[in-house]
Amino acid sequence: MAVNKINHQDSEPLLSESSEELTATAYHTEFDTMLPNEPLPPQHPMRFLGLSAQVFFYYLGYGYLQELLFTLDGFEHTSWFLSCYQFFIYGVLAFLQIGFSGLNQRRASYRSYFILAALTVATMGLSNHSVGYLNYPTQVMFKCCKLIPVLIGGIIIQKKTFNRYDVAAAFCMSIGLIFFTLADSKVRPNFNTYGVIVICSALVADAIIGNYQEKIMKANHVSNVEIVFYSFMFGFFLILVGLLATNRLFSSITFWNQHPITTYGYGLCFSVFGYLGIDIVLTLIKEYGALLCVTVTTCRKAITIILSFALFSKPFVLDYLWSGLIVVVGIYLNIYSHNQAAFNAKIASFTNSLFGFRDPTKSPTSAIPRILPV
Repeated sequence: MAVNKINHQDSEPLLSESSEELTATAYHTEFDTMLPNEPLPPQHPMRFLGLSAQVFFYYLGYGYLQELLFTLDGFEHTSWFLSCYQFFIYGVLAFLQIGFSGLNQRRASYRSYFILAALTVATMGLSNHSVGYLNYPTQVMFKCCKLIPVLIGGIIIQKKTFNRYDVAAAFCMSIGLIFFTLADSKVRPNFNTYGVIVICSALVADAIIGNYQEKIMKANHVSNVEIVFYSFMFGFFLILVGLLATNRLFSSITFWNQHPITTYGYGLCFSVFGYLGIDIVLTLIKEYGALLCVTVTTCRKAITIILSFALFSKPFVLDYLWSGLIVVVGIYLNIYSHNQAAFNAKIASFTNSLFGFRDPTKSPTSAIPRILPV
């Protein structure tokens, strides 16, 4: 899906749909993007509403189709074929974009792209695979919490230090996830721990992607679309080889051929929505900054969870609500950690307008705004 990675102190991947929501993994997912040092001037309010509406349209459609695919009995056994199909669609769309952009020279080495593709396969493939074993809202909540493996890895591997807001954010996310998962296990007698392990593995891979992708982009000045094309085309072949090695390719094709509209049709829409959605998100970040973008994407995730409960029959308990709110607090603590000046300016502006005060100073801006996964 997407194109670039937003990194947390040079290591945190903060924009993917997993996978959608490349995720964006960028991608996913989602991939993420490095933001400009200075936020651009605000555009017309109708443009903001239009971009926000497109974010909701593409990603709500992405999430709905992803969950709908897995309601087909037996589809969970073909989840890796779905990832293979998705990677192929992304690669084709990126190839077309390269053609329109006039880019014809590869900048990074094939080895670099092969490693990046393997990490992308782990992120998006495992994320798709987990949907067959987890309650979809639980999977969405886990994907909101990529900061946790990034922070742990940074402390253990790179000996990094994190400020109190990052630690508090990771703590809130951890507590929220624990209680959200406990609520899930309480209302679902067939709760599958394997799904939790799978989605956690996807988050770890996604945490690694941010650092590695930034290294490639800085060393070779690679364009976003080039990274997407090679990552997903190499990833497509990696998954294809894996399906052949495990003897699941032809059985998956046979299953999909029995339900062509539900599988190939919905899968195509699912992939196109994910790819197009990330472009809108990147535009939203560029023109309006991280704070507004994270608000839009957080609302989108909340509506995704609400629609999941409304459109797909599943039990609901209040534990889902308050544990989800704890995770949201963690998300905004992480954003505040890297945008304290911008946040303080917004609060001061709101207070001044509320009580009729005038702010004699110009609102400061943060150096590098960052956001969490789409």
